[in-house]
Amino acid sequence: MRQFAVIGLGQFGSSVALSLAEKGCDVLAIDSDQDRVNEISDQVSQSVTVDAADEKALKSLGMKDIDVAIVSTGEDIEASISIVLILREIGVKEIIAKAVTPIHGTILKKVGADRVVFPERDMGVRIAESLASPNVMDYSEISETHSIVELVAPKKFWTKKISELKFEENTMVSIVAIKRKVPVITQEGETEFREEINIKPSPDEKINRSDILIMIGSFEGIQKVRGI
Repeated sequence: MRQFAVIGLGQFGSSVALSLAEKGCDVLAIDSDQDRVNEISDQVSQSVTVDAADEKALKSLGMKDIDVAIVSTGEDIEASISIVLILREIGVKEIIAKAVTPIHGTILKKVGADRVVFPERDMGVRIAESLASPNVMDYSEISETHSIVELVAPKKFWTKKISELKFEENTMVSIVAIKRKVPVITQEGETEFREEINIKPSPDEKINRSDILIMIGSFEGIQKVRGI
């Protein structure tokens, strides 16, 4: 079982720690605030109150055995940088750090973070996308140039085969899955609709009216598809 450490139990850190614990992961939760530690102590493998920016204190927790450390002290920029430096020196296999500004993120990368996340910015982008484009169900950036989007199938797509749309040829966008409501007869003999996900649909798959298309591609490509 992979071992995780979540350092900083604010809203983001607590959410990550609890989600990992719910999936059966071994989670060490760390914060300098005793109240925050108490709130989560019964739901994770281990929780401790310690100043993670204190090198000796952090090393005493056996961090060298941790597979992934999530540094969620983003608001305290100096502390998060120090913690990433200490974790890299200890030899933690993977370090994920929360940043609050692009410059902060750049520094975290330079001092040893394997991955930097911007939860507030990313959530803002996702909300803006859904508000600006009501047919967009979800949106996630996966790199500086590419994203994954869940799009309610536009009317122009209905009854057409994926191959007819020529996404990959014209926009370099791929449909990687289709969410679809299918009728199911219950034990009581009634009909109800359940969601099924077709992973890697074939080029001959026809798109239905209520389908949700999960697509991956460049920002420009995704915009082209939405404009078709």
